[in-house]
Amino acid sequence: MHQRILETLKISRLNEMQEATLAAAQKSDVILLSPTGSGKTLGYLLSILSRLKPEVQEVQALLLAPTRELAMQIEQVFRSMATGFKVDSLYGGHATNPEKRSLAHPPALLIGTPGRIAYHLREENFATTSIQTLVLDEFDKSLEYGFQEDMAFIIGQLPNLDKRLLVSATAMPNVPSFTRLRNPVTVNFLQEASNAPDLQVKAVEVQNGNKMSALMDVLCAIGTASSMVFCNQRDTVEAVSDFLRDKGLPHGIFHGGLEQPDRERTLMKFRNGTYRTLVSTDLAARGLDIPEVEFVIHFQVPDQENFTHRNGRTARMNAKGTSYLLLQPGEKPPYLAKIPPLEKLPAKAVLPPPSPWETIYISAGKKDKVNKVDVVGWMLQKGGLEKPDLGRIELLDNAAFVAVAKQKLDKAVKLLGQEKLKGKKVKIEKAM
Repeated sequence: MHQRILETLKISRLNEMQEATLAAAQKSDVILLSPTGSGKTLGYLLSILSRLKPEVQEVQALLLAPTRELAMQIEQVFRSMATGFKVDSLYGGHATNPEKRSLAHPPALLIGTPGRIAYHLREENFATTSIQTLVLDEFDKSLEYGFQEDMAFIIGQLPNLDKRLLVSATAMPNVPSFTRLRNPVTVNFLQEASNAPDLQVKAVEVQNGNKMSALMDVLCAIGTASSMVFCNQRDTVEAVSDFLRDKGLPHGIFHGGLEQPDRERTLMKFRNGTYRTLVSTDLAARGLDIPEVEFVIHFQVPDQENFTHRNGRTARMNAKGTSYLLLQPGEKPPYLAKIPPLEKLPAKAVLPPPSPWETIYISAGKKDKVNKVDVVGWMLQKGGLEKPDLGRIELLDNAAFVAVAKQKLDKAVKLLGQEKLKGKKVKIEKAM
């Protein structure tokens, strides 16, 4: 079974951490500690899968995640494994009725945020008697976000639980008793040399107290590479965004004050290259599906834990990356032994060329029986586009988002607006 899944995912073999997780989970409860981007999700999903039984028609495994984005990401990974088992993810930010209808046909694996899972439990929208496996992903983050009460309530509703996996990218001094862990084995790969990222940390000295100008210099020096700019507060994210917009540098923003659809669209545009730069709070420092970020920029110095997680967005899975700290003269984060090497930036900042990609929204998705092949064929045949004009496609339940060559976008929207997709009239427009 595992070999077939690896072939489906186009992975040659499991890494050492994933093998260790599978072995430990066969014997006992597990605390899995491993860096962001090291493949923890696949490791624990394979552990869950080995315990699922096709003949059981109720929820068999429950997975709690602190954010909607992480819950959605885990669901996508499980779906891509093509196991044949139903999976659902439940989270805030949208109506509960569609979730309730889906739970009428229970998934084998149920994923969700603690608040939303607790709500459905109180409403008795799914049974818990068949749940034998519990995974708490980014567990330390769930505690930080104040989910203790919901998590304690949820775990208290699982009478037949016999396997628990706690997952984190940060070691925890104490695990709360409400988790009811029994003699857990700790699988700790946080200090493994094989998992150590190839990361360069550099300092950029802020001149005359003008941190915005220093940030602009760094982004211009980076050019067309992908980057994430981290701030400590939402207000700072908004202020940085206003500055970059005034300077003509396209970017996306991400923080907890944004509506869920806006957050999802921003991440899609960042993944598909419409945005090369994402300005965010530490909400995006972990648990998001953001591949191949080359540069991390600390606009504001974080605490040591968030410094580690932010840096984990780059130099992932054997890739190289660079992390910049914007520091005032003489400033040094207390957790660093010394100030990192100073980066010498070009004397004159030159605005990088805009991205060649833009994003199109289509009002049809998986629930309309539309797949990626349908979208590609329709856009090539009816939209006056060629294969190189199409980039990343992301299908949601009721929508599709497609990266399209910017210079072809307006013509394609006009042509496709007159055409039906799989016999149905759809709305198509530039994604805002």
